[in-house]
Amino acid sequence: MQIAPNKVAEIIILAREGDRGEAELDAFVQRLSEEEQAELVALFWIGRGSFEAEEWADAVQTAIESASAPTEDYLKGSPHLADHLEAGLEALGIDSSAVEDDLYRAG
Repeated sequence: MQIAPNKVAEIIILAREGDRGEAELDAFVQRLSEEEQAELVALFWIGRGSFEAEEWADAVQTAIESASAPTEDYLKGSPHLADHLEAGLEALGIDSSAVEDDLYRAG
């Protein structure tokens, strides 16, 4: 996985802020590399159950091939973005709450 869990945690935190964090969320996602954006979408899909964790490579490839809108716009279309990203991290064996806690302590 190329995208660092702390980047995903930052997006989770911004997504939970709703409208207050929208501009910052947009800018943060736009600064990610194309690969990181594809992995973010794949993580989202795994979290919502569209793919299994074992299908990581397929999910990333599908995200690359089906990208038709800006990633931030696509992701913000889900009212459960933060929950799906957390579930995706958990499915990949990453404790999302620990990563988020680390960000809060560092901030």
